[in-house]
Amino acid sequence: MLTKTAPAAAPTPMMAQYLEIKEANPDSLLFYRMGDFYELFFEDAEIASRALGITLTKRGKHLDQDIPMCGVPVHSADDYLQKLIGQGFRVAVCEQLEDPAEAKKRGSKSVVRRAVTRLVTPGTITEEKLLDPGESSAFLAIGRTKAGGELALAWIDISTGQFRIAATAPERLLSDILRVGPREITVAEAVFEDPELRPVFDQLGLAVTPLPASFFDSATAEERLTRFYGVSTLDGFGNFSRAELSAAAGAIAYVERTQISERPVLERPEREDSGATLFIDPATRANLEIERTLSGSRQGSLLKAVDRTVTGGGARLLAERLRSPLTDCDAINERLDSVTFFMAGDERLASDLRDILKSSPDMPRALSRLSLNRGGPRDLVAIRDGLKAAEAVRRLLEAADLPAELSRAAASLSAAPGDVANRLDAALADEVPLMKRDGGFVRAGHHGELDEMRALRDESRQIIARMQTELIEETGVKSLKIKYNNVLGYFIEVTQQNSGALTDTDEAKGRFIHRQTLANAMRFTTTELADLESRIANAADRALAIELEIFDRLQAAVIGSAEAIRGAAQALAVIDVSIGLARLAESEGYCRPKVDGSRSFEIVAGRHPVVEQALRRQAAHPFVANDCDLSPEGDSEQGAIWLLTGPNMGGKSTFLRQNALIAILAQTGSFVPAGSAHIGVVDRLFSRVGASDDLARGRSTFMVEMVETAAILNQASDRSLVILDEIGRGTSTFDGLSIAWATVEYLHEKNRCRTLFATHFHELTALAETLANLHNVTMRVKEWEGDVIFLHEVARGAADRSYGVQVAKLAGLPESVVTRARDVLDQLEAQGRESKASKLVDDLPLFSAEVAKREPAAAAKPSRIEEAVAELTPDEMTPREALDALYRLKGLITKPQ
Repeated sequence: MLTKTAPAAAPTPMMAQYLEIKEANPDSLLFYRMGDFYELFFEDAEIASRALGITLTKRGKHLDQDIPMCGVPVHSADDYLQKLIGQGFRVAVCEQLEDPAEAKKRGSKSVVRRAVTRLVTPGTITEEKLLDPGESSAFLAIGRTKAGGELALAWIDISTGQFRIAATAPERLLSDILRVGPREITVAEAVFEDPELRPVFDQLGLAVTPLPASFFDSATAEERLTRFYGVSTLDGFGNFSRAELSAAAGAIAYVERTQISERPVLERPEREDSGATLFIDPATRANLEIERTLSGSRQGSLLKAVDRTVTGGGARLLAERLRSPLTDCDAINERLDSVTFFMAGDERLASDLRDILKSSPDMPRALSRLSLNRGGPRDLVAIRDGLKAAEAVRRLLEAADLPAELSRAAASLSAAPGDVANRLDAALADEVPLMKRDGGFVRAGHHGELDEMRALRDESRQIIARMQTELIEETGVKSLKIKYNNVLGYFIEVTQQNSGALTDTDEAKGRFIHRQTLANAMRFTTTELADLESRIANAADRALAIELEIFDRLQAAVIGSAEAIRGAAQALAVIDVSIGLARLAESEGYCRPKVDGSRSFEIVAGRHPVVEQALRRQAAHPFVANDCDLSPEGDSEQGAIWLLTGPNMGGKSTFLRQNALIAILAQTGSFVPAGSAHIGVVDRLFSRVGASDDLARGRSTFMVEMVETAAILNQASDRSLVILDEIGRGTSTFDGLSIAWATVEYLHEKNRCRTLFATHFHELTALAETLANLHNVTMRVKEWEGDVIFLHEVARGAADRSYGVQVAKLAGLPESVVTRARDVLDQLEAQGRESKASKLVDDLPLFSAEVAKREPAAAAKPSRIEEAVAELTPDEMTPREALDALYRLKGLITKPQ
């Protein structure tokens, strides 16, 4: 007999609502608002419990299984969001849209209406706690046309409103993405699955969100953009290609998808010309450690070494400029003029400006939060104080003779909305709470009714006491009291014998209303007391309502002036960067580079900006400055190649990198660590320094080296700067030498670019005899009593050895290893590198004398064939005699020896 299985219980109304909302957001952790907590259920709860280190509990059952649950308090949700976003999760925030009391009115089984109000992703966060003040927080969208397969990028930083667009191509897609430095990427599903582009996404280590192709449809892109900006046409925005429109539409669609009903105030999209910035390939960006070291740390990077900014906006602008150095000489020199102004100008002016900037809040991020209805009173204060700072800076600059860039900044400061600043200053208190719901942020005296409600709320006892005094005087009953209980509320109480004063006269009868009679007392009220009671009871709610109305009006005024506020903030950032770079140049002894359209690259007494500061902190020896001149000679337009030889630890890698970093700093618009510098604008920078593998993609260290070298040879132009170190060292000696040889020739004859080429293949120095623009230089060393002293100086000439054994000794290799290495090296050098090194192998194991303590093996006796060959005199033999000798040797092979 079969038994019936009881059907699984249907989910509760609340759980049914949760499941429905979760189904619509399958790729996000769902923060489901329940009172003062965001709750997570099922797998979301298990994931969040592990990620956040919070307790996993359970709530009821679903399909006869316990429902895992965990939660976080609403008031501290930002801290938990920060952890989740940092670990790469996306979070859907589901809020209650009504008061629970309203839901109860609809019936006992009704649930509070809820909906997802925003998606929190790595590239769309705006909360102050979740953002690094000095780092941008952009997401990037990639658009592609169906017909030509053209690619474009669009990136938006919701936290500041920045919106940029640029064309790209498959071969430079990775480089351009790294130049932008986004927190996450969104792309059409077909593009994400494209086998040509998918490896790019796999390398990035970023969150990539594939979206339906309709989000990136270039045919409807213009309509999406005009609707978002509330304009009828994009003509005033500039001209965009179909691919650029596709990317822009995808970016706006992602804003709408993640922000739900809210709309940030974004700048109009600004198109960037791909040739306007220095192209830096991915390997170069990593090797030069521009923003982060290879280990991912900011400490030790170029940015950390040169950042002297004092504002978040200035720090972000400097990082952006270092990521994307310019190629336009005029624009570069405008920036240099700004630094020169603060270098050569009034020191007091720079100091006063810097003091103001230090106290200047981050207006763009406050503005963004306000536009998304996530702002609070402190964001309004940030706008107020930021506009005050902008006005103070403007006044300091108004009498100065400013260069072009600073003059434009001053104009933006003049356009700042002073009326908004005044309104904010008049309305906001000096100290305000974080959340607007807490109230207390409106200045006393700003709004009459608000002051009255606050008085009722905060001084009700004093008010009641005053009314009681007035009634005593009016009635003459000194024992009259105004009291309160939960049944009657406020009431007037007198004794029975004194009640006549409140009941006997016609005037009293019309004024005092009987409420209750007790054995020894009578209780009354008046219309004034009833009204006062009502106002006291509602005072707190009314005071908060008035403050929220004031907040909304101030918020609208700020958003209405968003463009001018953002312009003022950008101006402050420009001034901050210029002063910071001037301070850097003064403190570190940097010079202004000459940047022009020539092919010159002449650095006198150049230094590595990061290493120099590190040596100073360590109180080590001072940095040794070196010259570098890759400029064309005579009437030639071809840049030079410096072939750099010398020992390991001699400073080759430092010298290579410092010249690349000097070029980046110069084209960023910064002074440079050198005695003097003349740099013809570099269009592309390639640096192959250091060795690494890419095992995840099946590439050995040597394969990675060859791939990166191929990219350089295929892409470098005659305006490029190429830095190469140890090409060919990852394979056999003759293979490596051949590849290095051919690479140098190709760079000289085909690419014709300015090149620094470091090598241990000393044979390459012979190329200086045949390649007109190749020059041999070396890292100088000094030998003293068997040891080597590294001078870290670059000099003309070529090294004849690498001093590897000496370096091994310095590294601490066992003395036996060093001694044996010297013996092997002496024999190799005596026999010549092309000799039969196999004889040395017969002596293995290398450490037999030290390890086994046995005598060295006796030298092997020459064979009969060797003896016979040694007796031959080829120069004195006739052809017939030579042939006879050959047959005799052949005969010896077949006979026992």
